[in-house]
Amino acid sequence: MLSRSLLAAQRSKQANPLRPFDLNRGNMKTLLIVPAHNEAENIGGVISEITSLNLPADLLVVDDGSSDETAALAERRGARVARLPFNLGYGAAVQTGLLYAVLHGYDACVLIDGDGQHDPSHISELLAPLERGEADLALGSRFLGRADYSIPLGRRLGMIVFSKLVSLFTHQHITDPTSGFQAIGGSLMKFFVNDNYPYDFPDADTLIRLYFAGFKIKEIPVTIRPRLHGESMHGPARSLYYVYKMFFSIFIALTQRRMLIQEETNAFGDKSDDGAIEPNSAADNSPTRAAKTAR
Repeated sequence: MLSRSLLAAQRSKQANPLRPFDLNRGNMKTLLIVPAHNEAENIGGVISEITSLNLPADLLVVDDGSSDETAALAERRGARVARLPFNLGYGAAVQTGLLYAVLHGYDACVLIDGDGQHDPSHISELLAPLERGEADLALGSRFLGRADYSIPLGRRLGMIVFSKLVSLFTHQHITDPTSGFQAIGGSLMKFFVNDNYPYDFPDADTLIRLYFAGFKIKEIPVTIRPRLHGESMHGPARSLYYVYKMFFSIFIALTQRRMLIQEETNAFGDKSDDGAIEPNSAADNSPTRAAKTAR
């Protein structure tokens, strides 16, 4: 079912009215990916803010099985939309966008939340280290930049703990390992669509895996704002699950170090090789894996 959603999105001819979908004028062909679940109150404002910048990039909203009008509103604003048949989780929605980017030959993508928290004026700054070859992942940091909202004490303490752990195991100072505002290079997109992206919280454990697999990470100062409307997905119960899951996932990542190094070498070899992933192979396998993982 997920693969049918992707194929439908590929056949769609809707484009951003400010910029033809097949024109990408930057040095890198770039896709802006907005995963969204029940963001009808926010998605219009997010799309309007992005398109007002007239960036040399294309826009894809991945509707993660929303029960409201998120997808319809995004389409009316001119965004291309990939609809998932039911709620698979944040990671599966992102992986769908990454697969779309790989299949359509994009050199890079930027992940932007559909709730308005990510300031799109930083998109070019996130892409800059990828263009210069300094990073495979540019991670937007609210602690190097600015957080325009109050972070609950418990969550702030969790961020500090996971920041220390990621910094320890990656041998570089990472201030904001939970940030979803990211720019991702082409070789890393291919790595992620090959079953290397978690379906729920791709945070500290993912950064450790990337380090073990040989990818370069660089933090960029950004502004993170309050949600435009609605409530965060990080409620008390979900926050407790997040802490448990993240400690467990970090432990698993540490046990997989040798395997990740070998996998990265075998699967990609030279990271500049654009043929490392065959489109048909990615299309056949990754959606199935995402759906299977979500169960």
